[in-house]
Amino acid sequence: MAGSTYGKILTMTTWGESHGAGLGVVVDGCPAGLPLGEEDIQRFLDRRKPGQSRYTTKRSESDTVEILSGIFEGKTTGTPISMLVRNQDQHSKDYSEIASYYRPGHADYTFDEKYGFRDYRGGGRSSGRETIGRVAAGAVASKLLEQLGVRVTAYTKSIGPVSVNSERFDLAECSRNRLYMPDAAAAEEAAAFLEEKMAQKDSAGGVVECVISGLPAGIGDPVFEKLSANLAKSICSIGAVKGFEIGEGFRAAGMAGSENNDAFCSTDGVIGKATNHAGGILGGISDGSEICFRAAFKPTPSIASVQKTVKRDGEEIEVSIKGRHDPIIVPRAVVVVEAMAAFAAADMLLAGMTARIDRIREFYKK
Repeated sequence: MAGSTYGKILTMTTWGESHGAGLGVVVDGCPAGLPLGEEDIQRFLDRRKPGQSRYTTKRSESDTVEILSGIFEGKTTGTPISMLVRNQDQHSKDYSEIASYYRPGHADYTFDEKYGFRDYRGGGRSSGRETIGRVAAGAVASKLLEQLGVRVTAYTKSIGPVSVNSERFDLAECSRNRLYMPDAAAAEEAAAFLEEKMAQKDSAGGVVECVISGLPAGIGDPVFEKLSANLAKSICSIGAVKGFEIGEGFRAAGMAGSENNDAFCSTDGVIGKATNHAGGILGGISDGSEICFRAAFKPTPSIASVQKTVKRDGEEIEVSIKGRHDPIIVPRAVVVVEAMAAFAAADMLLAGMTARIDRIREFYKK
């Protein structure tokens, strides 16, 4: 299967299936000498593992990472970093019934059309469990970005109709509720909304917002390799993402130029912007201010409510999806967004090192 590798200088190749022996990733292009251990990866994986609240699947997985290569005496060697997470709680029998029909909202039909057959056990490669490899790779990228003073922070912006109130925004609150919302009141309201959906045997969607701070101006290219375009590709490659916007995003379409333009200013000789409607990117290149984008996640398609579908032979039937499924994807997707954003930013930082001859001369001068 093509399409499992992301990045140009810093690359990740994810592998594995939801109900196979395990999942993992190979990260290549990471500079040597970066302090890195399994505990750095595990912190990220623990944020996305299942079974942490009633709003996640009851699948019981420790998601313990094993680093198989690329690390020696606690530092990266510059060679490929291979990481493995073994599956421990596969209930493949839960999915035997769906082998004969196509689940609404899933990739069952499109997989059949592309490959002529599919792994129906939890969706195979299209399962949300594939993101284990992405999160592990993102943990490496985040550690690299830390060395450069760059920080990536994601959180739940909204769940269903409930949005974070900017006046109550408190990033520390994310760690105090299982919905990763930086607003305690909104988190309580969203939890009540989810309880209602679960009682109706239904699911919900939401929005994850992500901020990249400390990224210097000048990262990204003006045409096909725009920073905005590569961020969009990295985020839209996450299975349940159906929308992406940077800065004012779609709201900018209704603004006047005088409202949307960010005035430049100078403070103690340092050029900056008075506002940040552009979300930190101009002409596809970072402008030195915070990069802010949002990703819209669809509701979990596996629901217990009765839905109409068809069998492979075209027979129309009604189904109620069984198994262990998240009533909402968003809380566990927060760290996935963070990981993919970190990886995209790190890759483009490395690529940007060769943009100017004066910096190449400085690097190689004896």
